Amino acid sequence: MSVSFEDIRKAAELLQGQIVATPTVASRTLSDITGAELSLKFENLQYTGSFKDRGALVKLSSLSAAERERGIIAVSAGNHAQGVAYHAGRLGIPATIVMPRATPFNKVRSVHRFGACTALHGDGLSEAAEEAHRREKADKLAFIHPFDDEQIIAGQGTVALEMLATAPDLDVVVVPVGGGGLISGCAIAAKAIKPTIEVIGVESELYPCMFQAVHGLELKASGHSIAEGIAVKSPGKLTRAIVESLVDDLLLVGESALEDAVQLLIEIEKTVAEGAGGAALAAIRANPERFAGRKVGLIISGGNIDARLLSNILVRGLVRDGRLVKIRVEISDQPGALAQVSEILGKLGGNIVEVYHQRMFYDVPVKLAELDVVVETRDIEHAQAIVSALEEEGYPTRMMKATEAEGT
Repeated sequence: MSVSFEDIRKAAELLQGQIVATPTVASRTLSDITGAELSLKFENLQYTGSFKDRGALVKLSSLSAAERERGIIAVSAGNHAQGVAYHAGRLGIPATIVMPRATPFNKVRSVHRFGACTALHGDGLSEAAEEAHRREKADKLAFIHPFDDEQIIAGQGTVALEMLATAPDLDVVVVPVGGGGLISGCAIAAKAIKPTIEVIGVESELYPCMFQAVHGLELKASGHSIAEGIAVKSPGKLTRAIVESLVDDLLLVGESALEDAVQLLIEIEKTVAEGAGGAALAAIRANPERFAGRKVGLIISGGNIDARLLSNILVRGLVRDGRLVKIRVEISDQPGALAQVSEILGKLGGNIVEVYHQRMFYDVPVKLAELDVVVETRDIEHAQAIVSALEEEGYPTRMMKATEAEGT
């Protein structure tokens, strides 16, 4: 094994007092929902918002004085960039982060705030990586790999070390998987502490590179995932070998499951998780029989999510749960009709969010009109009760599908 348990113990000693020893907390409500006894490791509470702080500091601390003086370079569009930039700044190491041109401005600003230089290059991470390696050779810089590095893996393994110190009776640990640095370190630590523990990785269905690699499948990955942190097209060589040796299973989760997990974490745990940070909970929700009755530790790997994306996820969650519905009501085109519909909705406890009152563009008789009403409700049963009540009062009503276009 390229990384030992002793390496992880030494990494933990180095990190002590330098990063946040994040809490591991049992969740009664999520346990009730999933049927498993869940304990959550809140790595989204690290200073830069993800577990990447750990490996970055361990790797940077291993550099020689000459390497520190020349500086380092990394490629990333997210959490690795921030972790490296932050700790390089703390240690006085000149740092350059190569990022794709389309990287959101807020992420570029965060890297600048930590004192690193940024170079925007290429349309994706592969092109950005080519530029980073070019600069590495030209300027004799130390390249800081996001996952396929022994020091990085050792640093990430301290997550499991801390989690099992708090919750030693765990039966299984569920870990998000991108390139494999986090799960590799956690698997080494967890199996050394408790050989009977099960270690399960979770990947996005759109980016199942580790699953494909260990099963001998062709590497195919593409699409727009909300779990950018684990949207990796090919795993590392070191990490793949460790996963094949120590990880018990790899599960894949879809985008709707990831959205659901992010929503649950913010509503129930009052914690913000990015898509990758919700992957472990998404897998447990999607495979309840696999985890029922077991003591499960799950890692919330990060919380760096774009505010607009988070807003959309939460609103879509309300729609998915039937707490925000759109109904179409047929009314007579005369004074007072809209007020009567509003009165019925109010008496039934529906909160009107938006109203679209159209006469000209719908295929309805000239003396009628149709109302599209967006209503906030308690749940889908409440919404259906509202539709039934309007029908009983003589207003033909139907609930529109979430994907149904306005005006159709």
